[in-house]
Amino acid sequence: MLHKLWEKCREAMSTVLPVTLIILILSLTPLYDLSATEIIVFIICAILLIIGIAFFSLGSEIATEPMGQAVGSTIFKSKKIIIVVIICFFFGFILTIAEPDVTELAELSEGLSIGSLSSTMGIYISIGAGLFLVLGLFRILFKKDLGLILYFSYFLIFALVGILVYTKKEVLLGLIFDTGGVTTGAVSVPFLMALSISAAQTIGGHSSKSKAFGLIALCSIGPIIVMLVRAMFIDGNSELAIEVTEIEYGIENNGLDIFIHACKDFLIILIELLIELGILCLVFFLLNIRYIRLNKHKIKSIIIGILFTLFGSSLFLTASAVGFHPIGFEIGSQLSDLNPVWLVLIGFSLGIFVSLAEPPVHILCHRVEEVTMGGVSKRSLLVALSIGVGISIALCMLRIVFDFSILFYLVPGYIIALGLIIFVPRINSAIAFDAGGVASGPVTLSLIMPLAVGACSVMHPESVLADAFGIVAMVSLVPLITIQLLGFKDIMKKKRIEKNRLKNILSTDDERIIRF
Repeated sequence: MLHKLWEKCREAMSTVLPVTLIILILSLTPLYDLSATEIIVFIICAILLIIGIAFFSLGSEIATEPMGQAVGSTIFKSKKIIIVVIICFFFGFILTIAEPDVTELAELSEGLSIGSLSSTMGIYISIGAGLFLVLGLFRILFKKDLGLILYFSYFLIFALVGILVYTKKEVLLGLIFDTGGVTTGAVSVPFLMALSISAAQTIGGHSSKSKAFGLIALCSIGPIIVMLVRAMFIDGNSELAIEVTEIEYGIENNGLDIFIHACKDFLIILIELLIELGILCLVFFLLNIRYIRLNKHKIKSIIIGILFTLFGSSLFLTASAVGFHPIGFEIGSQLSDLNPVWLVLIGFSLGIFVSLAEPPVHILCHRVEEVTMGGVSKRSLLVALSIGVGISIALCMLRIVFDFSILFYLVPGYIIALGLIIFVPRINSAIAFDAGGVASGPVTLSLIMPLAVGACSVMHPESVLADAFGIVAMVSLVPLITIQLLGFKDIMKKKRIEKNRLKNILSTDDERIIRF
């Protein structure tokens, strides 16, 4: 166990250290200035972040993945559809409630007065994830084409967007589309990947590989649709009073105050996650008694994994809130006073490394390489993802500078992404839409989102909600295009090889042909 934990620590260091070093090196330049206290707290929180990711990743490996595999291999053996629906919805709901990304987004939006939507956001996000988890598993069961479901879902999404624009609630769109990206994070991705792969293998069929992917993509769509429907019932005059009411980013000068604040945050997060994960484990163990029947050794391993997940997630969220949120906000607010080009360039640079720091990204890449038997390599997938995330964050910084609607990105972006489904293999499209769901995670939310809020609060303080939010949505969108283009490139390469082979055959000298 200690050897595995050390391996996870090394993986976490390789992903967090580049981002940390970039921020510290740039603090030595005239671009922005950080105090000695801020630098010390940031370094300590980066170390805690590495430890949190290590415990979290190991916990996911020995707990949530086996749970997903067990549920996926046994859930369809029940002949009662209603039981399948209830179990799937419950796991989707609880996993989303316990997702650190959802907690991060809720905390980041607390300083904005958006009526009753802010206090109930987590519930609606979880409902959407639970409903579309059911839909995704039924797609695997009945072997339906993912592309058709995606076309219909996004048609519905943009129809609802049109209604919100018509009712002058367009300011909410960035936040609403962000909810799709935060749903599938470090808690839910290992479970969902194991669940979908196990379910697809149980059902079998010639297309079981392609059916193993796409569940994460659908779980990302559900919250957007539910939140769009919820936003339609907000009173635009009384409830939708959009303004920055409070921004609590900042690091205290007193080290004791910082320590007390961090301990309080850690205990609050620990208790909340303990309740949520406790409910999840209770239901799983009841299912194990009735259907799954894992041995005692496996149950003990799952309990240890859940404790690791609980500790790692709490440490991760505390380090983000205490060290990364204030630093991101400070950098964004200082860069906004300089040439906007620096804001875009630094956003691009951080985006490339931030995507590599997300634990769910590595889980997905490992699973993709495993299921495709090396057909889609982990390295090529990581490169496509990191470039896509870097571009998306640079585009978001550009939007903050010029203050325009996120729809100028989302509409053409999704048209391209959905159009590419026609030209690439189904498995590549499924992987791309899954990758979009995992590309944004706690690191993105803890550093990049505060950076955007900081820049926007200086440049456009009256439109923080409209301009700063939407980064997670863009991080989720651009990889849909870059990864499908990767698949398209492979298709064109194969066609070129076949064309050259045929050309060589046709150009062969007749005298060299052996006739019988």
